[in-house]
Amino acid sequence: MRLFTTIAALRCYLNSQKSAAPHVTVGLVPTMGALHAGHLSLIQRARQENAIALVSIFVNPLQFGPTEDFQDYPRNFEQDRLLCEQAGVDAIFAPSATEMFGNQAVERTETEQTAEKQIEIHLSSLTQVVPPPAMTSVLCGKARPGHFQGVAAIVTKLLSLVQPTKAYFGQKDAQQLAIIRKLAFDFNLPVEIVACAIVREESGLAMSSRNQYLTTEQKQQASVLYRALQQASETFSSGDRIAAAALAAVRAGVAGEPAVKLEYAELVDPDTLTPLQVVETAGLLAVAARVGSTRLIDNIILRNRRPIVAIDGPAGAGKSTVTRLAATALNLFYLDTGAMYRALTWLALKTDTPISDECAIAELISSSYLEYNLDPASKMLKINGEDVTEAIRSLEVTSRVSEMAAIPAVRQFLVEEQRRCGTKGGVIAEGRDIGTNVFPDAELKIFLTASVQERSRRRLLELKDTDRANISLAQLEQDIALRDEKDSTREVAPLRKAADAVAIQTDNLTVAEVIDRIVGLYKERIGVKS
Repeated sequence: MRLFTTIAALRCYLNSQKSAAPHVTVGLVPTMGALHAGHLSLIQRARQENAIALVSIFVNPLQFGPTEDFQDYPRNFEQDRLLCEQAGVDAIFAPSATEMFGNQAVERTETEQTAEKQIEIHLSSLTQVVPPPAMTSVLCGKARPGHFQGVAAIVTKLLSLVQPTKAYFGQKDAQQLAIIRKLAFDFNLPVEIVACAIVREESGLAMSSRNQYLTTEQKQQASVLYRALQQASETFSSGDRIAAAALAAVRAGVAGEPAVKLEYAELVDPDTLTPLQVVETAGLLAVAARVGSTRLIDNIILRNRRPIVAIDGPAGAGKSTVTRLAATALNLFYLDTGAMYRALTWLALKTDTPISDECAIAELISSSYLEYNLDPASKMLKINGEDVTEAIRSLEVTSRVSEMAAIPAVRQFLVEEQRRCGTKGGVIAEGRDIGTNVFPDAELKIFLTASVQERSRRRLLELKDTDRANISLAQLEQDIALRDEKDSTREVAPLRKAADAVAIQTDNLTVAEVIDRIVGLYKERIGVKS
């Protein structure tokens, strides 16, 4: 693991990595140190999804108000360094304030020239990053004026310095997450902002560096915040989608613990932070409270949607057949994501656009549109108004679709399409990264697989009565093994089993038996049939 404290050294390291592998993926986890299990979950995700995992450790003075805890914010760099090393981090970037902002912006007291807590940053000497006031003046912004402007400044600087493929942020800081997503979108930054689930202590208290300020008794008292959020979730799940009902449940829950002083409880749109009166699709239920002198925040997402089932697995595992039949059995819409990738591959081949020319492919798909029928009884798929339902199953398309799917612009285009299809839920989707990337919050995730030999045998049977029946079993085994390698080693969203997915090995199972298992898992995890 490398440690860098200067921008020059960081850039040198990143340039050397990218020179060795031009398409190397970099995952950035920005932190202020005092690492805990929540941070480690972000690091683990970055490690899994990227060739390089980089952690920044910098207590940003710009996001602390005059009366806030910048001086006393917990710092334990040696412990942080050890945790990063144990977690498999490739590099740490731990700059000083002067390194980040320059000598002109940084002033130190004469008495303690080296004391970090004596640093003062002069904003007037820095270029400002100002997120939309409507997003910064609500929730925590009411009590912390200027906080999110400071967050936006440092995150913009880190994203500019590192230029990561993905940057990882915790869902606990939901307002910060929404603002950073808006920032990345508005500035067209070439980075995916990844939200990671809140990690909680055994009591339910959300992990936070500031939990170190709490006594054992105060931690137990603070756990009432999550219990109150759960009470509100139960109210919501009972069918009451009105904001007032959820907020009343939260306030009543927190009121039972006098030591916890609720600062706010609000229900807002997770993306825009606009207050909601009724949850149509999703609502962010957020709270802030003080326990003693420590300010804590927590939240949950209330989703008004039917369940989503994500089925991933290698090529030829029977996902399309199984998913379509499972959709009928569970009364869900069927989203054939593989067909979407095939449609774009078909379009590239038809227009003689070289799949190796990523810029030309990006130009091609940006002016294209897909039409599909989510009814599991239908296979209809059109691209730019032309029905390609059968054409996309050709051997030529099959042989090139993995290459097409590895292009970042293609994946971005289709992931956005797929997520739109799942906005209201009630969808079962299959592909290579549905549970890990497209719908990471799916209620049920399944990894459907079979041996290369079994998948080749099945494919040969499919081709028996077609004009491609002369292909040999050995050739099919070679083709499928090669595709497995491409799918599992590609730099963008590689094929892998989600940590919370259920694996179903289908070598000795009939299609009906696989469907029965999926329906059984659905009823067990979710309840009655949709």
